[in-house]
Amino acid sequence: MTFLINLYRNAYGGLSTPAWMLALVMFINRSGSMVVPFLSVYLTDSLHFTVEQAGLILTSFGMGAMSGSILGGWLSDRLSPFVVQVLSLSLGGCLFLVMAHVSTYYWLLGGFFLLSVVSECLRPANAASVALYARPENVTRSFSLNRMALNLGFSIGPALGGILASISYYWLFVADGFTCMAAGIFFFFYFGKLPRQKKVSVDNESALPKQSVHQDTVFLVFLLFVTCYALTFFQFFFTLPLYYREVYKLSEIQIGLLLGFNGLLVFLFEMIIVHQLENKPFLWRQIVLGTLLCGVSFVLLTLFSSPFILIISMVLLTFSEIFAMPFMVTYTVNRAGTHNRGRYLGFYSLAYATAFILAPYLGTKAISHLGYTFLWWATGILSALTALGFYLVLARKKQFANA
Repeated sequence: MTFLINLYRNAYGGLSTPAWMLALVMFINRSGSMVVPFLSVYLTDSLHFTVEQAGLILTSFGMGAMSGSILGGWLSDRLSPFVVQVLSLSLGGCLFLVMAHVSTYYWLLGGFFLLSVVSECLRPANAASVALYARPENVTRSFSLNRMALNLGFSIGPALGGILASISYYWLFVADGFTCMAAGIFFFFYFGKLPRQKKVSVDNESALPKQSVHQDTVFLVFLLFVTCYALTFFQFFFTLPLYYREVYKLSEIQIGLLLGFNGLLVFLFEMIIVHQLENKPFLWRQIVLGTLLCGVSFVLLTLFSSPFILIISMVLLTFSEIFAMPFMVTYTVNRAGTHNRGRYLGFYSLAYATAFILAPYLGTKAISHLGYTFLWWATGILSALTALGFYLVLARKKQFANA
């Protein structure tokens, strides 16, 4: 027991107070994340759209995320991460309340696009703030702390969302809206009182390129593989809930608990794993391993039909993001200069936003025409090719710190 206590104390020790407050803001925000995990089920079950129509609405959400990622990064460098986060959280909360009353197809397309633009401005601005307030020696752990808070909130949000959805999907939008605004209020009053801090330098920053993002070819290739990874991982949000509902006939509460299990595992294990690995050599191996686990988690669904395999698959998918995502964002921060960190992080968010567009469209198309088995094997093959790509870029080219 003492060993476990010391393990957690070491994993969380040494982080700055603002880093903890940023994590708390994201926890409040993500605790209300109920709409997106249930969006595909809401559109098909409650509003009675076809799977392909739901896929197009989800794609419009992804297009908004792409636009918001670029806009959020640009505004963070032009204005400040503080201003962008306050506006994103407060306006995003209001838009969730508005979308609770929208039910026609074209208004949903436009409304979810706008909502996503506003909401996704938060990501690069928040990441820039994490890099701003983190101590140089624990940048990776500061990002993991933020992800821990996100996933702890996500372990709560879908679980409560499943309960609310069983009553009415309307309450999902209300809960999401009010938690966004609550996070914005807390962020404004805490960080509004802090002096504007100078951007910190990260380790070996002087040895890394400071050109425009558009000229950093290695980084752009890296982002291509990040997009491929996210394309497979995002089936978690869009097609996996449909699979649970259509193939295993799970209820909204059961789906919410299973999705929330992912967040709980990240909360329990990510900080410890990152603490043990952040200063080890050959960190590229974690990204490659995480990418492979993502594909394996989906392929397993085609090999076994027991409900127990859903839990095993979710465990593997969770450890995929634990191993891959913290080190991907650290690579991005380390590669950027202090003057263009927001744009680098904006492009990093853009990679995920691009996948957010493609994942629901391709996933629902595959389900409609070829079935779930084809989709899960396709994600497995893409994950293997993506892992090879990360190896060639990060290991063979020696572009990753401590590679």
